[in-house]
Amino acid sequence: MGDGSSSGVQRYVEQGAKWLERRKAYRDSVRKLHFDTIAVHGMYSLDEAFAGGQGGIIEPIFPATSQAYRDSDEMEAALSYQIPTWCYSRIHNPTVFYLEETLALLESYGCDCNASALCTSSGMAAIKQAVEPLLANQGDAAERINFVSAAQVYGGTFQLFNVRMAERGAKVRWVTEPWHMDEWQELVDDDTRFLYAEMPSNPQQAFCDVRAVADVAHRHGIPFIVDSTIATPALMRPLEHGADIVVHSLSKTAGAGGCTISGGIVARHGLVSRHLPPEVQADYATWLKLWPFRDSGPCMSPYTAFILLNEIRTLRLKMEQLSANTVKVAEFLSHHPKVERVDYLGLPNHRLHDLATRYMRLVDDGSPVYGHLMSFVIAGTPADARRFFDGLQRIVRATDLGRIKSVATIPAISTHQQQGEEGRKLAGIPLTMVRLCVGGEHPDDTIADLDQALARI
Repeated sequence: MGDGSSSGVQRYVEQGAKWLERRKAYRDSVRKLHFDTIAVHGMYSLDEAFAGGQGGIIEPIFPATSQAYRDSDEMEAALSYQIPTWCYSRIHNPTVFYLEETLALLESYGCDCNASALCTSSGMAAIKQAVEPLLANQGDAAERINFVSAAQVYGGTFQLFNVRMAERGAKVRWVTEPWHMDEWQELVDDDTRFLYAEMPSNPQQAFCDVRAVADVAHRHGIPFIVDSTIATPALMRPLEHGADIVVHSLSKTAGAGGCTISGGIVARHGLVSRHLPPEVQADYATWLKLWPFRDSGPCMSPYTAFILLNEIRTLRLKMEQLSANTVKVAEFLSHHPKVERVDYLGLPNHRLHDLATRYMRLVDDGSPVYGHLMSFVIAGTPADARRFFDGLQRIVRATDLGRIKSVATIPAISTHQQQGEEGRKLAGIPLTMVRLCVGGEHPDDTIADLDQALARI
């Protein structure tokens, strides 16, 4: 039993250190495996299965709210963060840990750097958690704090940056054409805290030169953050190209089944930020978990983590098939007389096709692959766009995306309505734009549904 002595606490600290050494050695061995193997197995070893999972071949769910301790010494060591612990599921949970480790390993796959992950209750929670500490006031510079972001972002992100961050005194500077490096360079100054881009963007398919933007950020001593929800690590891993932080709405493509709302942050160890202390830069995601995240509480449910772990096991296979389906649909729409323009990076005539091809490639294969999100503009009026949209019979009308089922929406009246006419003009979202995320149905059936709906115009 614990006796309240330092020697009792130290005993647990020493045991914890040995556990961490074993965990690190196993993690190092997992990093050497191929992408699909990591996705299937993650950090759940056979030894672990027999030791605590009664031989279960997949990660167990730990639905308990908290962890019990053997004695007061173990509790003291745990609650002072001297040993690994999942003291309370608001802060940490074993099932969520398995997902975080898998996500970090997949995002850092093929990269010289190491990384840690933090899973959240939603994609918006992930973005907010990732950026807020970087905008902390620092003396006389408080009134001049700014950050630079591509204007082509999800509507909720636009609102967060344009309104909520402004309320706390941080001004966003929008890059209207993120594929042009001059805009990034012109907007950064000594008070800029980070650069941000969503690639490919929702719904416009904007893209930028990841390496070049990262270099601009690093010359100013600040991090580059990429929302890689649509690409997933199966198609693009921004850390490999110099980005510091990757955020995901895991609700989307990674969780294609559509059963959960969730988010994730993956940060490289030793990220660049002259505004953060060295110990925070060393492992930003873990620091977020133990301090700001702990206090604000946007935790992921263990049930959600369990679902996502099983979704991610086939991530590369799904992305390959969904992307192949999307190419066929995009080619059909690009030749249709009632479609004015198709925005899909996989079309050779897209202005950003060559740029995207440098970064969007199927992992462990190398083939250019561009994802399953696209948008197109109806050749007609907003009423025509609605008529087409209302005529869809199999494609689901919803604000969702990244599903195994094809889903469509009109962004101007749904996902990007809140940013207003001026904001939509800035981001390039007309009233006649339709966003389509192509699913796993046979592409001929998806094309047939689009064709009959277009015939109603």
